[in-house]
Amino acid sequence: MLTDYERKVLRILFNYSSGRRRLPTIHELTVKTGKGELDVMAALDGLIKAEYINWEDKSDTSNLVILEGWERESEKPKLPKVPPPSRPSDLSYWTEY
Repeated sequence: MLTDYERKVLRILFNYSSGRRRLPTIHELTVKTGKGELDVMAALDGLIKAEYINWEDKSDTSNLVILEGWERESEKPKLPKVPPPSRPSDLSYWTEY
């Protein structure tokens, strides 16, 4: 399961590459996330370990390859299923005062 910050960096990488046809630099990632360079590098390392991205030559982010742009369904937290509230009838609102 990705941390919120890793998920944010992954979404920035994916959306940036889709819109601008290139990957953001480390400086652009620090500006977009509001965190320092060490935090960005730690998030990128986490994405590499989780196999969301591949980054062989770490001299530049243009060498980065996005393997998966979204978080995996199996890793998303599951919400509890809540039954819908039962209402007797909508007609009772108009007929019972």
